[in-house]
Amino acid sequence: QVHLVESGGGLVQAGGSLRLSCAASGSIFSGNSMGWYRQAPGKQRELVARISSSGRTIYADSVKGRFTISRDNTKNMVYLQMNNLKPEDTANYSCSAGRWGLRPDYWGQGTQVTVSS
Repeated sequence: QVHLVESGGGLVQAGGSLRLSCAASGSIFSGNSMGWYRQAPGKQRELVARISSSGRTIYADSVKGRFTISRDNTKNMVYLQMNNLKPEDTANYSCSAGRWGLRPDYWGQGTQVTVSS
């Protein structure tokens, strides 16, 4: 049973923008915080951004001011707007769901983002 499905990844030049989308099943979206994590080859998975059910957000320092996470509670969707992309943003980006402050319980398959210099 698929709970989270990401889309919107791709290849973009440095300085460009991408918008990632994540469609979630209603059973895990409602009341849960939603997040985006990323993992680059040879590196550990890291938090990019999370948003609580009430709209509270947190960001990794490396993306503050460039990325924006949002959610549409009427559509069970979460988004990640990524601007001014850098080659170091290249990674597989995964959508997540879970209780705020705790490790996520659900993960998507991920979508690849590649930023060329």
